[in-house]
Amino acid sequence: MAGRTNHILGLLLILIVVAVSAPALAREAAVPVKEFSLDNGMKLLLVERHASPTVAAGWVAHVGSVDETTGITGIAHLFEHMMFKGTSTIGTRNSERESQIMAQLDALRKDMEVEYDILREAKLRGEISGSIYEPENRTDRLAEMFAHMRDLQDSQRDLIVKDEYEQVYTSQGGSSLNAGTSNDFTFYFANVPANKLELWFWMESDRLLDPVFREFYSERDVVREERRMRVESDPTAKFEEQFDAMFWGSVPYHHPVVGWPSDVEAITRAQADQFFATYYAPNNITAVLVGDFETEKVLQLARKYFERVPRGITAPPTVITEEIPQLQERRMHAEADTNPSVHIRWHAVPHVHRDVYSLEVLSEILSDRTGRLYRSLVEEKNLATGEPYAYSESMKLAGYFEIGAELTDGATHEAVEGALLAEIERLKTEAVPGRELQKVKNRSLANSYRRLRSNMGLLIQIMMYDSLGEWRYLNDSAQKIQQVSPEDVMAAANRYFTATGRNVLWFSRKEGTEEDPELAALSGQGKTMAKQAIAQIEQIDDFDELTEILSQMEAQASQVPPEFKPALDLVIRRTKERLEQLQIPGEEG
Repeated sequence: MAGRTNHILGLLLILIVVAVSAPALAREAAVPVKEFSLDNGMKLLLVERHASPTVAAGWVAHVGSVDETTGITGIAHLFEHMMFKGTSTIGTRNSERESQIMAQLDALRKDMEVEYDILREAKLRGEISGSIYEPENRTDRLAEMFAHMRDLQDSQRDLIVKDEYEQVYTSQGGSSLNAGTSNDFTFYFANVPANKLELWFWMESDRLLDPVFREFYSERDVVREERRMRVESDPTAKFEEQFDAMFWGSVPYHHPVVGWPSDVEAITRAQADQFFATYYAPNNITAVLVGDFETEKVLQLARKYFERVPRGITAPPTVITEEIPQLQERRMHAEADTNPSVHIRWHAVPHVHRDVYSLEVLSEILSDRTGRLYRSLVEEKNLATGEPYAYSESMKLAGYFEIGAELTDGATHEAVEGALLAEIERLKTEAVPGRELQKVKNRSLANSYRRLRSNMGLLIQIMMYDSLGEWRYLNDSAQKIQQVSPEDVMAAANRYFTATGRNVLWFSRKEGTEEDPELAALSGQGKTMAKQAIAQIEQIDDFDELTEILSQMEAQASQVPPEFKPALDLVIRRTKERLEQLQIPGEEG
């Protein structure tokens, strides 16, 4: 239960926070972050806030899908699941016996790989079709091995105390225990009462010092099923995944966070152990606390607990592959169960690049119901429905800028694409009036204050910015946004929005299909968030699990910026509808 609950809520928080990662605060109201380092290389970022007796506490491993290599894509996301499985003392009734079973499972999985090699050769010769991991392609020997594996897993399941890690927290007043994975980072966090902060230090250091990746192969299957729900069963996600793969030429953002299917099916525990030793060492982790605590007391706890974890033997390797220049426009046209739409994307800059501020301002000029895209495509030309979008996505190693709109009835893709590009050309040739530019800057600053009201929202932003290259962006960016000039905006538009660097995705409605009208009313990343969350929620049959998801979403609703509230409201409403469909435990019919 916990893995899927964590992923749905982590997905919501990542999408919301990343989508609104504009300037965080003006210089005169800087967040008082205190930075420290432990002897083992772990970094601490602390913000004291004494408004309520709680602490938002988390840590971020500086690893995401960009750090994966061919053959193990999806392993960073798999760890998001595995890190909730407990330790040799939490989550088990008999650690020694469980270790024996896990060793048998590993040996069996190694023998199974011999059979998969036979199937790989057979597929290359054209003797079988489809994935070698499909049940219908199993050899007789492989089928026997799977039966043996199920028996071993059943024996292990009898020894497991399910979800004990979460239960320890909740029994002591903790809440919002969660995690999330992105291209560049993986974070873990919780809300704890201020008088239970030592519990957090013990629990989190223990799962770094003594993790047990129990249920590894069955959890790998859970992740594979998650991919089926999120990507393969989603009418547009499978095309968007291929658009991403087309967009990135060389830098390893071209594979999805959830991983390619054949890799997820094949990851071994030995590979997981090596991955953990490299990327989950304390010298690759930043711990962040925001809330009601005394800094000196926290430093004492950090040294007592986190310094038990030894520094990694091998430093995490630097991703050295750079994105190759795109030489020609790329286009993709997909038919799906969705409203017709046009999406245009260009290569942009990484998060620490000096042009990130000009591109952020540029996206604000185009976005929102007061932005240029809405005025042009919706109000003036009646070409688009809903709210056309524009956003600048800056990641650790690279970035992109994307605009898009859904077509009104009778509008053509060519007309909408032309109207979108016309607004881009205006930015390249006409200076933005000073009054319009200042209005955009003011709106960004107002949004930034709202995002800092909750401890959890601030915690996630600090972890994210630290992973992308510099947590001080939180305090520095608003001033730099204010310094962006009309000339800076025009220069950025000309530098990045080139014809040869353009990537275009058209969606046409597949004949005989209709889109969910409530989803159709949303737009941009809010729509993406809602689609993915609803797709997962509709697959959940456990009433208690879904109730917990609903409770946590409602508790975190206050953190959502106004522009994302309709999307989250829809997800919450659909969750309630799904609960009504399920049989309530203890009741009949």
